Amino acid sequence: MRRFLTAPVLAFAVAALAAASPAAAAGLSVAIDHTARLKLNGAAASVIVGNPAVADVTVVDERTLFVSGKGYGVTEIVVLDRLGRTVYQGEVVVTAPSTGQVSVYRGAAVTEMACAGVCAPAVRGETKK
Repeated sequence: MRRFLTAPVLAFAVAALAAASPAAAAGLSVAIDHTARLKLNGAAASVIVGNPAVADVTVVDERTLFVSGKGYGVTEIVVLDRLGRTVYQGEVVVTAPSTGQVSVYRGAAVTEMACAGVCAPAVRGETKK
């Protein structure tokens, strides 16, 4: 004997599967030395950044994070709730700013300049290896 799922039962099953799976992210792009707000659908208890030299996360409250671009590249952010379930998982791409910056190349040396009327060397935090 075959069993068929009725529309309400099928809708409930699809909703249960969607709730059980981690939040899928299309990806987040942030310019270096800039921030992007990340709103979560659930309460965050732990935040993991794959490569802290590329991006950093500031937790404002359990549902709001700010992602800061620290170095060019791609990394991943994973947010877990108190039970260890994935609330958010997605890639962060840190790119060059679209305005206000110039790179000066002298042989192998590169100086990044911040420009707003007048250009000056950009201030960057030191990265430890």
